[in-house]
Amino acid sequence: MTDTTLEQVAAQIREAYLRAALQAYEDAGVQGLCAEGRWEAAVSAMQSVDVANLLDQTKAPPP
Repeated sequence: MTDTTLEQVAAQIREAYLRAALQAYEDAGVQGLCAEGRWEAAVSAMQSVDVANLLDQTKAPPP
């Protein structure tokens, strides 16, 4: 893997964590949770991100 590819993979993983956290934070707010509850929901969402699946999606096909 080249440095550029590693940077792209890292960016995709970072984006997945951000999307998960922001969505969970917003959903928790709609449900009426306080700031602490919203934060806990965001952390839980980040813990549930399937990094292995993300890595599988970024693997190049064999030559």
